[in-house]
Amino acid sequence: MNKKKALKRYEKQFLSLIANNIALVWLSVFLLLTIPAGLIFASPSETLQSVSPGQQVDNSPVIVDHMTLFWVRGIKAYPAKERADNIAKRIRQIAADQSIHIDSITAAEAEDRTNLMAGNAIIASIVDADAAIEGISRQQLGEIYVRKIQIAIGEYRQARAPENIARGTVYIAAATVLLIILMFLIMKLYRKLFALLETRFVQKLSALQAKSPDIIKTKQIQTAIKGILKSIHLIILLLLFYIYLERVLHVFPWTRFYADRLLEYFYAPLKFIGLSILKEIPDLIFLAILFFIVRLFLKFMHIFFRQIEQGRRTILGFYPEWAHPTDRLLTFLVILFALVVAFPYIPGSNSAAFKGISIFVGIIFSLGSQSVVSNTIAGFIVNYRRAFRVGDRIQVNNIIGNVTEIRMQVTHMQTIKNEEVIVPNSAILSSNIINYSSLAREKGLILHTEVTIGYDAPWRQVHEILLRAAERTTGLLKEPPPFVLQKSLDDFFVRYELNVYTDSPQMMPIIYSDLHKNIQDSFNEHGVQIMSPHYLGDPARMKIVPKDDWYKPPAKPLEKGDTID
Repeated sequence: MNKKKALKRYEKQFLSLIANNIALVWLSVFLLLTIPAGLIFASPSETLQSVSPGQQVDNSPVIVDHMTLFWVRGIKAYPAKERADNIAKRIRQIAADQSIHIDSITAAEAEDRTNLMAGNAIIASIVDADAAIEGISRQQLGEIYVRKIQIAIGEYRQARAPENIARGTVYIAAATVLLIILMFLIMKLYRKLFALLETRFVQKLSALQAKSPDIIKTKQIQTAIKGILKSIHLIILLLLFYIYLERVLHVFPWTRFYADRLLEYFYAPLKFIGLSILKEIPDLIFLAILFFIVRLFLKFMHIFFRQIEQGRRTILGFYPEWAHPTDRLLTFLVILFALVVAFPYIPGSNSAAFKGISIFVGIIFSLGSQSVVSNTIAGFIVNYRRAFRVGDRIQVNNIIGNVTEIRMQVTHMQTIKNEEVIVPNSAILSSNIINYSSLAREKGLILHTEVTIGYDAPWRQVHEILLRAAERTTGLLKEPPPFVLQKSLDDFFVRYELNVYTDSPQMMPIIYSDLHKNIQDSFNEHGVQIMSPHYLGDPARMKIVPKDDWYKPPAKPLEKGDTID
């Protein structure tokens, strides 16, 4: 606890010290940002200026420590770039050799040239063609080049002097400490602004929202202000770090090249993006107009097919259930056509990278979309064949259920056990489909069940018992009437089939259950034995349930007026 209190006390003292000396801090920042790092070295008063090249085609600058000293001319056998690099290399070698004094660099006249010498070594030779670039005599140009080389060597050595390297290291350390302090202060200020936003501003917004709940949304405004503060905070930190990095890179000669181009590294991509956008504005306008036209056309097309689907508009020979898949098919074709039209106007469509990505996407799509394409095509065929509709009771392979949704890829079914089965459309297209609902709407669906009765029971009695069981069953149609077929005459019994009509195929399990219950009761009433399982011999007692035993506990007897169901 004492350590925590001490840390808090030191933190308060540190913040108080920063607050009391804030003027000194900002003065340091001003000096850091305004005084060039190169001034920490004692440099000669003369500044190296690059000499403008003439109108020659092959000219190249001689550069030492990222400073242009002068330009030289080249010939086909000795290009200007190679010549300039060799001269710069010799100057650096002389600058690195402390035994060579600057005053030993002179210009020596020869018959057809002026040689720039460092003692007995030749740095470069100036011919009349070089002087013609500047429009002065060869001797005058030699004197200028000697002075520039002397200044460059002096600055080269001074920049690499141990005391200046040490001074630059101290400068970098001080700049780093100052950067950390400023970032710490900015973070503190940022947190205070957030706290102020949470306490005062949000409270005022909440009060205003209570008065105008439909106009002012506190959460949205608070989120927007937080986003603005975060953006400003990030921009300030990036700007501060950029200034720090630019100053630090200027300290040592090995990194000045990057300092001079640091802004260019950030600016060049932005400039390229901006110019690219400006260049593509006509194509972007075309794409925007095309997008607007296609979207408007699709909107009207959706409305048209929706009216057909809802029955508000009719087309001869076109069924309402075709509206939705046709709408989706035409939407796909319209979008595909729009993409073909828009492709040449997409920025970068002619680039090799764009073409490579297009080929890659095409290969991936072709490898992974075989089942997707087959199911999609099958989905259209299923819709246009009108094999079933939403709400129909169908059987696909061994699956029986109601169709709840027909999609482009799959069909959703709900089984009688309330299970959702998703069947691929390609599987439906390659399978036999039993539709229990399509004909049941007009003619009724025939449900059938079989019983086996012995030869000792008159078939006319059996027929009547079965027909009475059908009359007692709810959910069956009176017209057409039920009928009985004698399917076969087996060894020990006759096989009877009861056929009944219903227009409610969704109620098939319940209807079958009620029908079987009524068949059992009807045969028990009239004392006729059902010969199942297979008959092997006459039992000692007939396999029927006496009427007195129909309502053994826990079954309850029928109340007056009730019917057997």
